Amino acid sequence: MEIRPHKAGYVSIIGKPNVGKSTLMNAMVGERLSIITSKAQTTRHRIMGILSGDDFQIIYSDTPGIIKPEYELHETMMRFVTSSFEDSDLILFVTDLYEKYEGEKVIDYLKDVKVPVILVMNKIDLAKGSQAEDKVTYWKEIMDFHDTVMVSALENIGIEGVFEKIIEHLPEHPAYFPKDTLTDKPERFFVDEMIREKIFKQYKKEIPYSCEVVTTSFKEDENIIRISADIYVERDSQKGIVIGHKGESLKKVGTAAREDLEIFFGKKIFLETHVKVEKDWRKKEAKLKRFGYTS
Repeated sequence: MEIRPHKAGYVSIIGKPNVGKSTLMNAMVGERLSIITSKAQTTRHRIMGILSGDDFQIIYSDTPGIIKPEYELHETMMRFVTSSFEDSDLILFVTDLYEKYEGEKVIDYLKDVKVPVILVMNKIDLAKGSQAEDKVTYWKEIMDFHDTVMVSALENIGIEGVFEKIIEHLPEHPAYFPKDTLTDKPERFFVDEMIREKIFKQYKKEIPYSCEVVTTSFKEDENIIRISADIYVERDSQKGIVIGHKGESLKKVGTAAREDLEIFFGKKIFLETHVKVEKDWRKKEAKLKRFGYTS
């Protein structure tokens, strides 16, 4: 029986907001580690999902979507993106049927990196005729990719093909983490993210982007986990909207988050949420550091 060499490495998932980076990573890892909504800019941190087998370990890194920064928060998010280039063994550049090249600096970064870059064309389930193939040709004229694969992350089409390409290009290396490790993030991080996901689904316009969630207490007993979390907004008027009439809006967020948390942790969850005002937190570096935005 042939013994294959062990391969391991860091795989960064790069692309614009809303092209399906988080959906792709979650499909590859088999767990919902990254927040997924139809709104852009939902991923704010660099989130690692780890997939291990007998002879491989892939450390996926889901990064925020590439945007032109408008706040200090955006600057920090973009630093997460650029830092992911530095320790990657392989980069997945994720795009979709509708995205166009608009002179983004990221392409210049990608042209200069010393590691393989794979073009991942997402959302092919929505393609008509030769639309997907034509879009692949369009991107290959902009940059010389090492490989190309077409997928629908949402429909789980082509995911095995991405995995095979990754294994092909990964270096031989021992595992970086214990084989049962799923992510580099602590439990509280996923509580914050799941609550924030429900905020994106519950509220419209600027409200979700103005919110930050901080888990203040996480107490686990044999049969139940008791969690307390603060939801921060930037203005008093936003606080009223998040709470809603007689607390109904906040209650919907809490109920939906609790249901997902019970699935994620496999235990009964008691969730308590409070809404607080932290004026203009997105624009102030000290407050961003307090909320864990350090790169």
